[in-house]
Amino acid sequence: MAAASVSVRLQRCVVSPAGRHSASLIFLHGSGDSGQGLRTWIEQVLNQAFTFQHVKVIYPTAPSRPYTPLKGGFSNVWFDRFQISNDCPEHLESIDVMCQVLTDLIDGEVKSGIKKNRILVGGFSMGGCMAMHLAYRNHQDVAGVFALSSFLNKTSAVYQALQKSDGVLPELFQCHGTADE
Repeated sequence: MAAASVSVRLQRCVVSPAGRHSASLIFLHGSGDSGQGLRTWIEQVLNQAFTFQHVKVIYPTAPSRPYTPLKGGFSNVWFDRFQISNDCPEHLESIDVMCQVLTDLIDGEVKSGIKKNRILVGGFSMGGCMAMHLAYRNHQDVAGVFALSSFLNKTSAVYQALQKSDGVLPELFQCHGTADE
């Protein structure tokens, strides 16, 4: 299936800003979770609502799809993986399909009046990996990228895109806890 032929509307949990909407944050969950699940977890960690005066927070949910590491069992994942290893090739076909779906989400924000340089994309675990693919391979004009407890495969297409880029890249905030696996 070619990325351009995809027509998927993601379920999403949206937290509206308290004031005038002038920026958007797209926060992608990890494998097996949902947008609502991520929102709930973030609020538990912070012990308060994750809201901003002028920023809309969007928590989309990945579609349920067969996931090779679960022996083809269905899970809410942004893309398939051949195995849980950073040493194997990326499943670029499924990554590219989801990049197009998430591009539609970004385009919707732009159509609502938000400039791309006011859109931040990021995620947790698999969501962080997806955010790096989305931004560095497709949308190098977003405000920034964050990847929490995330990963990239050793031969990731993201590295290739970064090497080919001759423009200014969005800044990356990436962190990984010392107790994370």
